[in-house]
Amino acid sequence: METISVILLLLLAVVLSGALARMLPIVLPLPLVQIGFGALIASFASFRVELDPQVFFLLFLPPLLFLDGWRIPKDGLFRDKGTIIELAFGLVVFTVIGVGFFIHWIIPSVPLAVAFALAAVLSPTDPIAVSAIAARVPIPKRLMHVLEGESLLNDASGLVCMRFAVAAALTGTFSFTSALGTFLWVASGGIAIGIAVTWGASLANRWVARRFGDEAGSQVLVSLLIPFAAYLLAEELHCSGILAAVAAGMTMSYVERLGQSLVAARMRGGAVWDMVQFAANGIIFVLLGEQIPQIVAAAARSHGAIWMIVYVLAITLALAILRFLWVWTSLRFTLFRAARKGKAIMLPSWRLIAAASLAGVRGAITLAGVLTLPLALSDGTPFPARDLAIFLAAGVIVMSLVAASVGLPRLLKGLELPPEPSHQEEEDEARIAAAEAAIKAIERTQHELGLGRSDADLYVDASVRIMELYRQRIDGHLQTGEEAELMRRIDEIERQLRLAGLRAERDQIFQYARTRRLSDEVARRLVRELDLLEARFATG
Repeated sequence: METISVILLLLLAVVLSGALARMLPIVLPLPLVQIGFGALIASFASFRVELDPQVFFLLFLPPLLFLDGWRIPKDGLFRDKGTIIELAFGLVVFTVIGVGFFIHWIIPSVPLAVAFALAAVLSPTDPIAVSAIAARVPIPKRLMHVLEGESLLNDASGLVCMRFAVAAALTGTFSFTSALGTFLWVASGGIAIGIAVTWGASLANRWVARRFGDEAGSQVLVSLLIPFAAYLLAEELHCSGILAAVAAGMTMSYVERLGQSLVAARMRGGAVWDMVQFAANGIIFVLLGEQIPQIVAAAARSHGAIWMIVYVLAITLALAILRFLWVWTSLRFTLFRAARKGKAIMLPSWRLIAAASLAGVRGAITLAGVLTLPLALSDGTPFPARDLAIFLAAGVIVMSLVAASVGLPRLLKGLELPPEPSHQEEEDEARIAAAEAAIKAIERTQHELGLGRSDADLYVDASVRIMELYRQRIDGHLQTGEEAELMRRIDEIERQLRLAGLRAERDQIFQYARTRRLSDEVARRLVRELDLLEARFATG
């Protein structure tokens, strides 16, 4: 019962923190509010959550990383693949070396191998935290795609670096050749397993559906199980479960394009995954806040409070400086290659580079990774500076969130950015092609349904009415210039009028249901139809 009570309390904290974040007069990222709620729970509650890193990784990271890989725009990911790879792998190694030596220099009591392990666990940025920041700060789309792609891939490189740093601390030896070979196996194996699990599950689901029928609930459940299956299989084979979950999600986006899932499954799946993302994201940061008091208490026993704050600030600043230098150098190299190919280049503002550096916030992966530090060395003596490393990691997480929340709005305010490529022409072309396909299908179906019937004229009249709507849509998307802009304004006016009508319909149905002039079952069905129509026009 205590475990269930803790889970319910954490979910309640997620809900309340969301409401409080909307009420606050100042804009604060939701993760910071959730961390505060977690610390408040730890101050007054009589229980403590014993955070097992392995369980933490398994419960929260696979579904969230799977969903990020599923929904991340692939065109932006492949367009900036060079920059993303440089950040996800090159920057991690640069950070481990630079920050590792820096930590050992400012805190000599921390052995060099432990300093490298701490730097490695601080090197990955967190996709969950990046998304949470972006929800309240208008980060440019292209920069956001780069940050998301980087954070999806740098977890494996950072955690592998940490694994070898810990091994060096335990054994006193390090082999670069062995580390490189292990990294290649961990990364490539994890990606291959993620792809194979998703394709295998989709093929099996399709085979069952063709022979025995399908059900929307089972499809949604399969999508929820895939990330866990990929993660567990990869970890069993000593590969990266994190990369397996990401690769599984990216593969799912391609499986989705086949269009073979049920409409109901797509609708329910979207709602289920939105709820999973909201709840899991919130619980992660509430748990982080709940852990902070005991982390601080453990570290305070051996170090002064003022010095610990100085260490956190210094390490956070060092991470930001190294990231700025790497981003600036990487950008210059990218522009140099583009210039050699004869492409037009535009030098970005230093503020944009600073924003890219500041947006590299740390989150759940850093916390879970540092908690996996062993308790003792091979000879049984306590692992050196473990409590201090955990405190420093938690402090950097909070400081990076605060710095991004305060600094990003100021850096991005009034910043002139290169124009984002417009996809309006592609969208118009797709809508015209879809409408033409619909007209052909309606004509064919009308002939099949009305063939040999005495009331065939009814089918002709019905098909003409429907096809006229599609022809109007085609005509509207064929317009160019001022005519196109006028049609878009008319469409916007029509959308607002439709929304007003739909909301009035729903209010009337609710009134009929309250006065028992309509049964609950019929009222729910009618309201669902109106909700779907409103969702369609609300995103128009």
